[in-house]
Amino acid sequence: MQFARLSTALAASLLAMAAQAQVTVKDAWVRATVPQQKATGAFMRIQAAQDSKLISASSPLTPHVEVHEMSMQGDVMKMRQVSDITLPAGKTVELKPGGYHVMLLDLKQQVKEGSSVPLTLVVEGKDGKRESLEVQAPVRALNTSATSTGHGAHKH
Repeated sequence: MQFARLSTALAASLLAMAAQAQVTVKDAWVRATVPQQKATGAFMRIQAAQDSKLISASSPLTPHVEVHEMSMQGDVMKMRQVSDITLPAGKTVELKPGGYHVMLLDLKQQVKEGSSVPLTLVVEGKDGKRESLEVQAPVRALNTSATSTGHGAHKH
């Protein structure tokens, strides 16, 4: 009897943890660079089962990775670092050129088409718990548009 209660409690807690950890990343990609270019962007679609926010990213490619937003201010497109990107429950949030994206800064080497870039995304739930997601983002040509399709999804 005691074992049955313990098993039920364990199963319930595992289900609760699985429900919290439902963040998926699809169509991740990084824009290729030219020699001596020091920065590039990473783009993807993120969906969280619970209200969450993307709070940071990192990559072994560089120690300087930031979450950014591009927006029009008057007639000028401006880019700025943001503290987080809201991920409403059940809604897909697209990180794309000209909008929210992840910036890889101070690159030490060229990022070449056909390779892939490892990224770690940190997502925080409403309860303050953080989850790290490992993503392998393929590198696409410089002229790749936001509407190009690709693979590189990683599901957690």
